[in-house]
Amino acid sequence: MIVIEGIMRIPPARLEEARSVMEQMILASRAEPGCLDYAYSVDVLDPGLIRVSERWVSRDALAAHFKTAHMATWRSFFPQLGITDRSLRLYEAESEPI
Repeated sequence: MIVIEGIMRIPPARLEEARSVMEQMILASRAEPGCLDYAYSVDVLDPGLIRVSERWVSRDALAAHFKTAHMATWRSFFPQLGITDRSLRLYEAESEPI
């Protein structure tokens, strides 16, 4: 299993504007073959900090995700939403819970 974890920053004043775009990205990503989970969450202590969490069945599924139309649309909104400090890390993990 592939796990992606990371962060990005959105100015708190733009969170409401970003919410619908993020919801579309989450729903489309969760519907992809090979997506086990896809989520964004706002940090309780730092409202401009968005935590990113993804789980994919394989690197191939993740590679296909990067080629989707909804990924291109999501990235096109970065300047408008003021998204900065995007930092994601990929990990390989066991599929079964420990």
